[in-house]
Amino acid sequence: MARDHVDVLIVGAGLSGVGAACHLRRNCPDKTYALLESRDAIGGTWDLFRYPGVRSDSDMFTLGYSFKPWTNPKSIADGDSIREYVRDTAREYDVERHIRFRHRVVSAEWDSVTARWTVRAHRDDTGETVELTCGFLHVCAGYYRYDAGYTPRLPGVERYTGRLVHPQQWPADLDHAGRRVVVIGSGATAVTLIPAMADRAEHVTMLQRSPTYILALPSRDALADALRRWLPAKAVHPVVRWKNVLLATANFQLSRRAPGLMKRVLRRSARSHLPAGYDVERHFSPRYDPWDQRLCIVPDGDFFAAVRAGRASVVTGTIDTFTEHGIRLASGEELPADIVVTATGLNLLALGGMTVRVDGVQVDLARTVAYKGMMLSAVPNLAMTIGYTNASWTLKADLVATYVCRLLRHLDRTGQQIVTPQPPPDDDRVPLIDLRSGYVLRSLDALPKQGRSAPWRLHQNYPRDVLLLRHGRLADEGVRFSRAGSPERSATRA
Repeated sequence: MARDHVDVLIVGAGLSGVGAACHLRRNCPDKTYALLESRDAIGGTWDLFRYPGVRSDSDMFTLGYSFKPWTNPKSIADGDSIREYVRDTAREYDVERHIRFRHRVVSAEWDSVTARWTVRAHRDDTGETVELTCGFLHVCAGYYRYDAGYTPRLPGVERYTGRLVHPQQWPADLDHAGRRVVVIGSGATAVTLIPAMADRAEHVTMLQRSPTYILALPSRDALADALRRWLPAKAVHPVVRWKNVLLATANFQLSRRAPGLMKRVLRRSARSHLPAGYDVERHFSPRYDPWDQRLCIVPDGDFFAAVRAGRASVVTGTIDTFTEHGIRLASGEELPADIVVTATGLNLLALGGMTVRVDGVQVDLARTVAYKGMMLSAVPNLAMTIGYTNASWTLKADLVATYVCRLLRHLDRTGQQIVTPQPPPDDDRVPLIDLRSGYVLRSLDALPKQGRSAPWRLHQNYPRDVLLLRHGRLADEGVRFSRAGSPERSATRA
């Protein structure tokens, strides 16, 4: 089997993968690279999700790339605009011709003697298996399964005669005009779907087992609008980006240090957008503290506006059973529904589901420890991109991509070929993703862990990570550099 070789192989051509390729073009122009994408289009999440109203859940000055100014007037943007932004960036940096579509990576095997990865991918268009080799493997495949979302057990669902859909597999032919819609869930997808569907549906009900913190923010950034009158986009973008980073960091830190105060602020905000006397305590006051799960952002308060206008409603309760024409709750209340949307979350999947072997030994991801939140103990020359949980995904993706470029230049400068993260000296490990959301808790046992202290621990703090990843030392106690050779000489095993 013929094998193509590149210096860097990127898995995924979504927001992170395209960004990683652009950073390589900017910072390591001498490196050859390719991107393997399992789907047939650029965009990742923003090409996959096509449900009504799909949009960013954070501002585009931070969700966008640091090197590519966001010029759209809306700071909280729709999915189509984000997809076009990613595609435009790929065209601008000539990344498109390096993408191999319909290549689903199934395995990666590291050989310390040659200091190379052999990556196997299944071509969904032809059914064949192809192999590529690379010196460094950068996995930008996200952290959830693209082919199926999570749907819990729904008692009696076989009796239901209406349409049942999951947002991750939204049918192109679904017409909700004049229909009664029930959306099961209360996360970012649910609060996006409801106002988008409420304009044409007869009525939309959000059925939640427990409430979520929801915050209304303007869809346009006032500072950006003001600065654009006087400054070019390249000058406006970093100013607004850092303003939003600092505000988000302050919000998260306040939530952690004074959760009671933040609860009162969020409840007061919700109350101000809802009709007088609305039961905010029941429907918008979660049992957990802010940022134990993601905070949902609604642009211009559109979700609250739909509830206030009577086009949408919120019901808090548990499902007893589906009926022929809707859902009966444990309280006895019945919700009629022509369409039920299960906005019930994702199935997490580390490294895109590929198997990884190092010198013939399969890696158990659950036993690895993340180094600086992006490399895995005893797995050489591999980086993965997992974004922030308390801020925009791309803030972290940009940091990982620039760090990979720093590593590659360091290897060249020192004559080394291999960088292998080491496990922490103690065995005190914590989950890699610091959230208590159901989709995270369901998968913790299968994901890598992190340590209690740096460099095996990141603290969901972008300014702090800028210092560590852009300006910190490359050679520290958590990593070993070496040359190609026998496994015994080239790598330390966990």
